[in-house]
Amino acid sequence: MGRAARNLAIGFCLIAGMAIGGGALVKAQQGQNTVHAESATVPPPDAEEAPPPDAALSGAVVIPPSPPAEAADVEPAPSALASSESAAKPVVPLKRPRYTSAVLQALDKVTAQTLRFEVPINKPVRYKSLIFVVRACETTATDEAFTDAAAHVEIDSQPIPQDGKAPPPARQVFRGWMFANAPGVDLFQHPVYDAWLIACKTEAPSA
Repeated sequence: MGRAARNLAIGFCLIAGMAIGGGALVKAQQGQNTVHAESATVPPPDAEEAPPPDAALSGAVVIPPSPPAEAADVEPAPSALASSESAAKPVVPLKRPRYTSAVLQALDKVTAQTLRFEVPINKPVRYKSLIFVVRACETTATDEAFTDAAAHVEIDSQPIPQDGKAPPPARQVFRGWMFANAPGVDLFQHPVYDAWLIACKTEAPSA
């Protein structure tokens, strides 16, 4: 082979090597650019944990809390004042009217004789062998759901003395409240006599 052909072959080899090297360099640069592009598109680690956008950015309207009103500036309504005053004051029941005497009726079971008589407060009244003493007599008040009269009565049994002899000691046979409309609530039980309350009489003057 001549020297010219040898130099030509060496030139082709150099050109081919330069072309191959240039292509590899271009591919390497393209790979680096791709890596840079991919790294630029990857979100930062804190992007997933980022807080939600503010309400102002999302379109929501945030209303600031109103300051509390002072107690001195707020006046309660008259109805509230009236209800509070009525709730504070307890309801006091009306007092029952008191009377100065009680009207009683007695029955003699042996003779079937009845007698209606008046007994003043704290003054003993005799009916045959019974002595009646009324300690109190009152009627129901106007705010009560029913109407009745009640008397606290004490009854002693003492036979009538004869021939000027001293009377025997009295023996109490009844003590309690009698009711005009419910005589069976506290019944006076005696083998010979019956007695019950009829009404209260002569309203006592107020103190």
